[in-house]
Amino acid sequence: MISYLEFEKPVAELETQIAELRAAADGDDVDIGTELKRLERKSAELLRTIYQSLTPWQKTQVARHPSRPHFRDYVEHAFDEFVPLSGDRSFADDSAILGGFAKLDGRKIMLIGHEKGNDTASRIKHNFGMGKPEGYRKAIRLMELAGRFGLPVVTLVDTSGAFPGIEAEERGQAEAIARATEACIALPVPMIAAIVGEGGSGGAVALASAERVLMFQHAVYSVISPEGCASILWRTAERAPDAAEAMKVTAQHLEALGVIDRIVPEPVGGAHRDPRAAAEALGAALADELDTLGTKPEAELRRMREERFLSMAG
Repeated sequence: MISYLEFEKPVAELETQIAELRAAADGDDVDIGTELKRLERKSAELLRTIYQSLTPWQKTQVARHPSRPHFRDYVEHAFDEFVPLSGDRSFADDSAILGGFAKLDGRKIMLIGHEKGNDTASRIKHNFGMGKPEGYRKAIRLMELAGRFGLPVVTLVDTSGAFPGIEAEERGQAEAIARATEACIALPVPMIAAIVGEGGSGGAVALASAERVLMFQHAVYSVISPEGCASILWRTAERAPDAAEAMKVTAQHLEALGVIDRIVPEPVGGAHRDPRAAAEALGAALADELDTLGTKPEAELRRMREERFLSMAG
C-alpha cells in the first residue's frame, strides 16, 4: 500500500475512488471499463502535474519517503554478484554503511553505501542510515582495497547525517569522516557517487567526494537539514520549508551551481512508486559514467576531484 504525502492528497482521493469502483463492480456484470480508464488517466496526469512543480521542501519529503528504495534495493535491482565485506578491523561492523564487491553491467566494482532500513526493526538495526566511526573506517578499508585491485568505486549516499551520539564522538567521528573524505580524494581508480535519497552534512560528503556526482531527480543534498537550519536561523523548525528554499537543496539547484554533475530521472511519482525502474535508471547512468572515466589516468582522476572541491571553496 502506498503511503501518501500531504501534497499527494488529491491523488490519494482519486485512487481511493478507483479502488472503490473496482470493489463495487467485482463479480457484477456492470461494465466499468470506460469510467475506470478515465479515472486512471486523470490520476496519472494529476500525479505528473504535481511532481513537475514540487517545492524544495516537498522534494525533501519525497527523498525521505518511508517506501523509498535504499541500498539493498539497488543491490537487488541494479547490481549483480554482490559480496558484502564487514568490519573496520579496529572496533566493530556498522550496519548503517554497507559495502562489498559487485558487478554492474558486467564490470567489477567496489560498491559502498548507506542503508536506512525499510521497517522498524531494520531501521533500528541500520541506525536509520546514520554511520558511526567504524562505518566510515570500513568504507576507507574498502576504498583502499578497491585501489589495490584496480576496481572502480561506486557509492550510494542516503543519510540525514553521521550519527551524533556521544559514543561516536568518543570513537573519533570527526576524524573518521575526514579520513574517509581524504580516501575518496586519494583514490587511484574512478569513483562515482550517487545521491539516491538524502545527502546530509559530512556524513554524506565522506562517501561523495568523487570526480562525478550523480543525483536522483527528487533527492536532496545539503550541509544541514532544513529543520536544523530553520531552528538556527528562526528558532523554530516550522520554517523548514523556507530553509529548504533558501538552501538550494534540490538536484536542479545543485546542478546549476556545479555541485553535482548529472540528474538521474525517477519514475513519475518518485522512486518509491517503482523501485525497479529507478534502480535500472541509476544503473544505466552509472555504467555510462564508468565507460567515460575508465579511460582516464590516475593523475587525471585525482585532479578532477581536487578541482571540483577547490572551485567550490573559491
